[in-house]
Amino acid sequence: MAPVPAPRAGSTTGPVWPARISARLPGWTRALAADLAPDLAEDIGSRRWCRGMVTLLALIGLALAFWPDLSALEAAPASRIDAAAARELRAQGLSGARAAVPSGPALAPHPALRRVASVAERPEIARTTELPAGDSPGDSLGRLFQRAGVSASDAARATDLIAATVPLARLAPGTRVDLVLGPRPAPGQPRRLERAALRARIDLALTVSRAGAGLVLERQPIPVDTTPLRIRGVVGSSLYRSARAAGAPPSAIQEYLAALDSHLSLEGDIAAEDRFDLVFAYRQAATGESEAGELLYAGLERAGPQGPRPVLELLRWGRDGGFYSAESLSRPSYVQTGPGLMMPVNGHVTSLYGQRFHPILGYTRMHAGVDFGAAWGAPIMATAEGVVSYAGFHGGHGNYVRLEHGGGLGTGYGHMSRIAVAPGQRVRAGDVIGFVGSTGLSTGPHLHYEMYRNGQTVDPLGMRFAAVTRQVDPRELGAFRARLAQLKALQPGALLAAGARTVSRLALR
Repeated sequence: MAPVPAPRAGSTTGPVWPARISARLPGWTRALAADLAPDLAEDIGSRRWCRGMVTLLALIGLALAFWPDLSALEAAPASRIDAAAARELRAQGLSGARAAVPSGPALAPHPALRRVASVAERPEIARTTELPAGDSPGDSLGRLFQRAGVSASDAARATDLIAATVPLARLAPGTRVDLVLGPRPAPGQPRRLERAALRARIDLALTVSRAGAGLVLERQPIPVDTTPLRIRGVVGSSLYRSARAAGAPPSAIQEYLAALDSHLSLEGDIAAEDRFDLVFAYRQAATGESEAGELLYAGLERAGPQGPRPVLELLRWGRDGGFYSAESLSRPSYVQTGPGLMMPVNGHVTSLYGQRFHPILGYTRMHAGVDFGAAWGAPIMATAEGVVSYAGFHGGHGNYVRLEHGGGLGTGYGHMSRIAVAPGQRVRAGDVIGFVGSTGLSTGPHLHYEMYRNGQTVDPLGMRFAAVTRQVDPRELGAFRARLAQLKALQPGALLAAGARTVSRLALR
């Protein structure tokens, strides 16, 4: 094959071999062989370049002419549908019908269905509602009847009948009321009250029913077992949680803790191995409902080598509803009568009762007693006759002694170097119970002296013990011991099982 001749000097049309090849092709193919897409970067302004530019502009115009329309397209509806599809489409316009049919195809009303002006109502309607919480129980009960659809006259009459039997203020919020409403006196009017039943108390059910043109009230007493319930258990890591796990209600536990707090420290005097013992009023109806009442007995036992021994045995006693032990009733009681104080140690006051800056902790906090500066080893004396309820190390108090004097009064003595009494020991005013030291959170030898009234600290400088105000009554002490023995004879949790058996027998009848 002969080599391709080189282009002539000064030529701008490129190689000549495409033209020679085109001259040898048939006439109808010469147009296909033409250079339709020349390089527009070469021979700018030539005929070849202009032909290429025209081609480019023509292609751009052609592309713009066929550019797609971005407007929304709608599908053409079906020209003909069958009868089933027509019923389905008709049912789609009935929102009420669709709401009533949660699943499956929606059904259109039958063609024979016709609208009517009114429809017949049911002659009776049974409803159950609950008494809401409100400022006035009477108004709440009346509004409850009217909201349920009872006429105003029947609602007022039923409320008056119930109020005449049970004070409306004693109806607890959430009390369930079962209603039966009769027909309307006239179209659009509220319904008549046929029957209303509620549980007014655990031992009483009330029923208001229609008798002729008026309403009457029927009382239904319910047998109730009032045997107290006893709960026992180990204190563990938390006395409150352990008592709740054993079945004691929160109200009884709160009273139990308050009773113990008036005789010992809840933080330092109760160990995890100790056993709590509490008895509270408990009522259980024959229908199965139960109701917990006030605390009756609070006891605490401590484990020892000879077995558990009672630390506290407190019984609710007297008109004031306070908790007493047999020991406190067997000795005269003392009360505070005014200013003055028997000095517990031979020293001088260095810190008063109230807020102060703690020299060790470094911040201001309540100082719940009075500090007496005294020499190391000076004797500390009881300020009144009492019984030692605690003697030992007690946190920041160091070596600490607490005395119970009766009548809700107690005294505490802290930071001792040595203790001279034991728990349960009876002491008289002026008896030595310990010696001055600096144990616990203390900066030097002194006595921290506290006074308690009903478990709360008071200013010792504003109180003093007076003479005997009450002598021991042997008959009262005997009745107290008999009641204490009666409560301690209860089996822990026995009433729960007995109540379950009673309910079972009632259910079988």
